[in-house]
Amino acid sequence: MLDANSLAAIRLTIELALLTTLVLLVLGTPLAWWLARGRSRWRPPVRALVSLPLVLPPSVLGFYLLVALGAQGPLGQLTQALGWGTLAFTFWGLLLGSLIYSLPFVVQPLVNAFESLGERPLEAAATLRASPLDAFWSVALPLARPGYVTGAVMGFAHTLGEFGVVLMIGGNIPGQTRTVSVLIYDQVEALDYAQAHWLAGGMLVFSFAVLLVLHLTQTRHQAA
Repeated sequence: MLDANSLAAIRLTIELALLTTLVLLVLGTPLAWWLARGRSRWRPPVRALVSLPLVLPPSVLGFYLLVALGAQGPLGQLTQALGWGTLAFTFWGLLLGSLIYSLPFVVQPLVNAFESLGERPLEAAATLRASPLDAFWSVALPLARPGYVTGAVMGFAHTLGEFGVVLMIGGNIPGQTRTVSVLIYDQVEALDYAQAHWLAGGMLVFSFAVLLVLHLTQTRHQAA
């Protein structure tokens, strides 16, 4: 059975994943809309920057974030000047790293959903004298709901399983920065395969269930 350390790691990991997903859905919406509908010449480089965590090794991203958040780094000096101390090896540092690393898993489905809208729904809203903001809230968002479902599920699941970035930025502090993936690594190193099996098996079943529900939802939406 799961011990107290495992339960604490599960609770912290779920909190991190939920908060990361919520923040990315809020901040990712205007970014995805701009990437999908904007006309700026900066779209290609920004899109590449958003997609960078897909191909960049987690340890590389985690290393540079650690440097930036450290006492001598630019972000670390800023947070210290604001009286917040440094974010490295804290839950908020983990959150920042998760936001960056999970960004494409939330933003890309939103971009795809906004791109698939076409011009006709928004033009129809304009003929009814809807302002651009009204058209966005009443037309674009409801039509993009499948993209939001996909982005939320993928962002949450990806954050749950992240290892390299969270270990680099958060270290391994019980109850503060020790996530499930880090704890599994600790248990394997300690040859505690029984506890590792419980956590790893649970992650495997959960990940499969999440993807199965996502695919079934997408299939149902396409059939409708």
